Amino acid sequence: MEKFTTLSSRAIPLAIENVDTDQIIPARFLKSINKNGFGKNVFRDWRYNKDHTKNSTFILNNPTYSGDILVAGNNFGCGSSREHAAWALTDYGFKVIVSSFFADIFKENALNNGLLPIQVTPEFLKALLSRIEENPETQLGVNLLEQTITVEGTSFKEDFNINSYKKRCLINGYDDIGFLLSKKNKIMAFERQKAY
Repeated sequence: MEKFTTLSSRAIPLAIENVDTDQIIPARFLKSINKNGFGKNVFRDWRYNKDHTKNSTFILNNPTYSGDILVAGNNFGCGSSREHAAWALTDYGFKVIVSSFFADIFKENALNNGLLPIQVTPEFLKALLSRIEENPETQLGVNLLEQTITVEGTSFKEDFNINSYKKRCLINGYDDIGFLLSKKNKIMAFERQKAY
């Protein structure tokens, strides 16, 4: 995984509540265990019409908005536990998802795949969505070390919580196995001690 400490980026506002994992990546595209290639079908049924032409009304097809941050409505990632949803979002290019609530399994899958889910208050989310919709050039700053999200150039800011182990993994670019390998020397020293 890539290391994550800070991010400065524009954001895409997806003001839809209860976005489930089947809407993020429809089940018919779950034909691979390779993480690559899922981004082209993220939000497939919203991004494309039935004749496979782009749906010009969907926010990801609006060139006015861009960025590595998706600001979504409440209860993002509900539904089935498919890890492919996190794969699709990261493969599309998102590094951060902001919502006022995440389904627990989606949150864990996101963190395990280097995608930072930032849970904010409903009031902050509503104001953030409004700011981005009014000004698509709005730049957000995410600081994982300080656990803050800010509208850059303003005092509009909120703290967020994250599991300390997952925070350490993101900062160092570790998945769970990478974290264990980072402790290899200590583990081997402990095993040598125990052998005698």
